[in-house]
Amino acid sequence: MPKPTNGQGLAVALSLLAGLSAAPARADFDGCLAGLRAQASAAGFSGRAFEAATAGITYDDKVIELSQAQPEFKTPIWDYMAALVDDERVEDGRAAMRQHADALARAEARYGVDRYTIAAVWGVESNFGKNLGKMPLVQSLATLACSGNRRRDFFRGELMATLKIIDRGDIAPERLTGSWAGAFGQTQFMPTTYQRLAVDGDGDGRRDVVDSVADAVASTANFLHVAKWQNGQPWGYEVRLPAGFNVPAAGRKNKKPVSHWASLGVTRVDGRPLSGEGAAGIIAPAGAGGPAFLVTRNFDAIYSYNAAESYGLAIAVLSDRLRGRPGVQVAWPTDDPPLSRAERRDLQVRLTSMGYDVGEPDGKVGQKTRDAIKDIERKLGMPATGRPGGKVLEALRR
Repeated sequence: MPKPTNGQGLAVALSLLAGLSAAPARADFDGCLAGLRAQASAAGFSGRAFEAATAGITYDDKVIELSQAQPEFKTPIWDYMAALVDDERVEDGRAAMRQHADALARAEARYGVDRYTIAAVWGVESNFGKNLGKMPLVQSLATLACSGNRRRDFFRGELMATLKIIDRGDIAPERLTGSWAGAFGQTQFMPTTYQRLAVDGDGDGRRDVVDSVADAVASTANFLHVAKWQNGQPWGYEVRLPAGFNVPAAGRKNKKPVSHWASLGVTRVDGRPLSGEGAAGIIAPAGAGGPAFLVTRNFDAIYSYNAAESYGLAIAVLSDRLRGRPGVQVAWPTDDPPLSRAERRDLQVRLTSMGYDVGEPDGKVGQKTRDAIKDIERKLGMPATGRPGGKVLEALRR
């Protein structure tokens, strides 16, 4: 990708990680590190500092495994939304907004981005600071830089930026943990994004997006400001499409005056006429049979955080719910309803009681949970999908 995209998955850039040659890269990891040491030295990072930053790191196969299973692209949109925008997250978000009202107000006033959108990014990225990620950045980025994938130069740049963060001292090295892709902090900045856009929100002279909520929310507001967020304008809203509407011919990029969509018979989801100024697109992430949304350029600003429409929609809808507005109104086109995080925890507890090892019942569906679901589905005579859906949970409850 021509410029770094922020966020958990680096959605577009990292979808290019096909063709990994993990075994040769693992064997030559030490040699690759030597080359990275030379690159760091050329960038002004001392050899002693490089050795300290990379001491004890190894090639991490888990990073490669996770890079090939990005939820923005592999998870049905209804499951993705249900896990990120549920009643629990809305209540947690309102509590977090009350606790950090001053920091959010300062960020809103300084950068012209409303506090609900800032908080929604915070909620989707780290569950309001509860899930910062535990993978050491230097090890993850060195693995990706040495794995032989087509984006190794990109990850080498992210690694060099991480070394600069360590060298500057804004964030302690042991606090630089995050996602497998190198995103870190309360709102999951990539290191190069941090270098460009992180700001000091609490006035202590440091840009600590890990342990300072004020720094994190101000940095997120700055990101959206630079992405041309227009305060006072909506990200969009849910609409109802007329019969025969050409969904493939619409899309986020195909923006037209709102009056154009109205002339085709598009209305608000409750039947009222469309409203708003400027150009807007239409997205229908589950096709013509599912919910549809009119999206403005503010949606594009959210999208730029992690180049995936499902991700952008999760933040947009969560921001609405934090305001007290309803969530998605039209039902998703599935006969197996998605599960909230509370329901996923319930599912995991029931699987554990039946003798399956699914790890901690935390609502996060990993391979152990999927394997257990597949086994249950086989025993019930259902297709073995491994998907945590309502049918499996209801069968276990019975």
